[in-house]
Amino acid sequence: MPHGKRYTALKAKIDPKKTYSPEEAIALVKETSTTKFNSSIEVHVRLGIDPKKTEQSVRGTVTMPHGIGKTKRIAVFVSSAEKEKEAKDAGAAIVGGEELIAEIAKTGKIDFDVAVATPDMMPKMAKVAKVLGPKGLMPSPKSETVTTQIKKTVEELGKGKVTFKNDDTANIHQIIGKASFTSEQLLGNFQTLMEALRKNKPGSSKGTFLQSVTLTSTMGPGIRVAA
Repeated sequence: MPHGKRYTALKAKIDPKKTYSPEEAIALVKETSTTKFNSSIEVHVRLGIDPKKTEQSVRGTVTMPHGIGKTKRIAVFVSSAEKEKEAKDAGAAIVGGEELIAEIAKTGKIDFDVAVATPDMMPKMAKVAKVLGPKGLMPSPKSETVTTQIKKTVEELGKGKVTFKNDDTANIHQIIGKASFTSEQLLGNFQTLMEALRKNKPGSSKGTFLQSVTLTSTMGPGIRVAA
């Protein structure tokens, strides 16, 4: 499918053979983000891992210093009235226990962006693993979404804490903000993400870990960035 005039004109501003510094890339991604809505700014990273090997999977959490410009709907699965109140007070959109699990299992409806559960709820969450798992929404100790510290976890997620995980093709895709963010905010978030990825390099991964990094806006052209 051929691209329209707008995309072609924007792409002409980018040298496809050049790898830009993060500062240059961010200036360009803001310049080429010309949609009528407030575009998301995304980072796409090609990793030097074998995604078929479990020990080489890259997964972790990082708190973006400037948030990502998106309000997350957080669902919390708890077994006590005390924890339920804690979750609601911290700003969770959906709070429940076994009845919430039963409802999701029955309807398959997911109306949240991230799920948090207390450890005692995890055996019961098995009922909805097939619904939440494929969407990357199953609570996990690795992503720090299985916890007894409900208030702290919900507040951190609300402020810009995100979970990253490689896909089946060894790529990471992560939103780092909106086109309306300042260059300094986007740069701060970009550097925070890169640092988190480096810290999560698997010990068995050989060669170049960050093979390529691309910055793009919604419907905008990709810009290669020096890792």
